[in-house]
Amino acid sequence: MDAARARKIADRIQQIVAEMLERRIKDPRLGFVTVTDTRITNDLGEATVFYTVFGSEAERADSAVALESAKGLIRSEVGRQTGLRHTPTLTFTHDPLPDTARHLEDLLAEAKARDVEIAKRAEGASHAGDADPYRKPEDREDGDDSGDEEDESSERAGHSAT
Repeated sequence: MDAARARKIADRIQQIVAEMLERRIKDPRLGFVTVTDTRITNDLGEATVFYTVFGSEAERADSAVALESAKGLIRSEVGRQTGLRHTPTLTFTHDPLPDTARHLEDLLAEAKARDVEIAKRAEGASHAGDADPYRKPEDREDGDDSGDEEDESSERAGHSAT
């Protein structure tokens, strides 16, 4: 199967499922469900519908049960509206992406707050030690002493450098 066609069918399934949940499924256990993505296998045999639920863990669990009980009705409507010879089986999976994104945003906000706190502490601070912490060669009065060793060794041998 062409990947582009499979993607179009997956998008159509996502629209159908979202419309069904909004208009036709009247299960009281179904919370505020948002269909975030749909993926379908290349052979069009299985479709995975990702969803999120606004609310608590209990509402998320109730919505999962409601989706499982409405799976047959939703699947028959998907088959009718897509016109596929073999309607794919539907699997509903809770999408952890929004929860992960929220967690990352919380961590970034915490890191930013810590950075501001550290910047406030560092405002009036000064460095410990010298202003220039790097070692420099000592300045000698007689300048470069690279030739001094050579002069001393030749004098010991009885030769003069002059």
